[in-house]
Amino acid sequence: MHNGKYVLSPFLDFIDKDVFLRISNKYNGNRYVKDFPCWNQLAVMVFGQLSNRESLRDVVLATQAHASKAFHLGFGKYATRSNLSKANANRDYRIFEEFAYRVVDEARRCRAEDIFKLGG
Repeated sequence: MHNGKYVLSPFLDFIDKDVFLRISNKYNGNRYVKDFPCWNQLAVMVFGQLSNRESLRDVVLATQAHASKAFHLGFGKYATRSNLSKANANRDYRIFEEFAYRVVDEARRCRAEDIFKLGG
């Protein structure tokens, strides 16, 4: 039995959830949503990127394979293909765009002595 944190959980702890939820509320991202809020969508998509999934179906199958660990991974509940595809199609892309710009801006401010050059 695993006693520590999963790899995705500390990564999601690094992401400022309050800022993301503020941006999500700005664009009404969670309006009329019951089961799959923007934060869960972000967590599932980050999981898909970090686990090198190639398609939406692949991401959904991987989250369903880890259904017993979904809460501890940060998903809350595993994503179904219909939930994830509807969320990707109906949610405003500006939520994730603005948040990505904020994360890149924070990375630029926190970089250590020209190890990463993120200008341009």
